[in-house]
Amino acid sequence: MTTFDKREEAFEKQFVHDEELKFKAEARRNRLLGLWVAEKLGKSGSDADAYARDVVTAEIDGAGAGVVKKVMADLDAKGVALSEDEIRAKMTELMVTAITQVKAGI
Repeated sequence: MTTFDKREEAFEKQFVHDEELKFKAEARRNRLLGLWVAEKLGKSGSDADAYARDVVTAEIDGAGAGVVKKVMADLDAKGVALSEDEIRAKMTELMVTAITQVKAGI
């Protein structure tokens, strides 16, 4: 194996590692968002946890826009007034927390 091959392999491993961390952080953010929205919807305990899992699943099923659509629809159905901008701002805030937690192994 040449030096170039070793370097290429190292870059590939780093890319895989970075993508795995990104996936974990996004899933964590979505879970945290789900818990936050569950509180707004009046859910607690196991109902809130189940809702958070549904939000994480919505991201996987919805190819990126699923979380916002699900959360907006659920909030609208309960008459909770939050704008898409407010939800996206909360997602940004929670991403920082999620990255910190994932890096810390929490």
